[in-house]
Amino acid sequence: MKAGVYLAHPRNGSFNHALFEAVTAELAARGCEVRAHDLYAEGFPPLLAAEETETVDAAAATDPRVEAHRREVADLDALVFVHPNWWGMPPAVLAGWVQRVLVPGVAYKLGTADGEPAGLLRADRALVLNTSDTPEDREAGEFGDPLEHIWAACVLPYTGARDVRRRVFRTVTDSTPQQRTAWLAEARALAAALVTDAPAG
Repeated sequence: MKAGVYLAHPRNGSFNHALFEAVTAELAARGCEVRAHDLYAEGFPPLLAAEETETVDAAAATDPRVEAHRREVADLDALVFVHPNWWGMPPAVLAGWVQRVLVPGVAYKLGTADGEPAGLLRADRALVLNTSDTPEDREAGEFGDPLEHIWAACVLPYTGARDVRRRVFRTVTDSTPQQRTAWLAEARALAAALVTDAPAG
């Protein structure tokens, strides 16, 4: 099984980095071929170029790093995203990754008989791990959990991911070391489940 793990947080030593390291270690320990990407550390270029905005089949990317990500994501069996909730959105580097990598002709195609997009990726399952400093009742009642809509409704179903799992760790700023240790164990268990729950073959 090949899994892509994508981290979007600019500060080394953040809890997001700890989650990223825990998940990649767990997947590797279970025999996965892990493609781990710290998007900030790699300097992924998030700005979509005008010539990349075709809606039928995307033109070649203007940056070879983007092309490399497109080739890689097409060969994965599972996707994992680790990022904080910033203004109800993923950090800009990850939003740019979605816009530049999950493009028509790579992640989905339009113009199907029923008018719905058809996913092209092999990755039929995904795990999203978010951190937040907003209490759960306020997130749901006041904001409607926008990250759930982004990942589980707007992005991943387009690519062919039928099994989208998500866990929010909150509130991080006032969490104790014991809480963080428990959260890391939970993240590892969720990563393990991507492997153990996967259909044979």
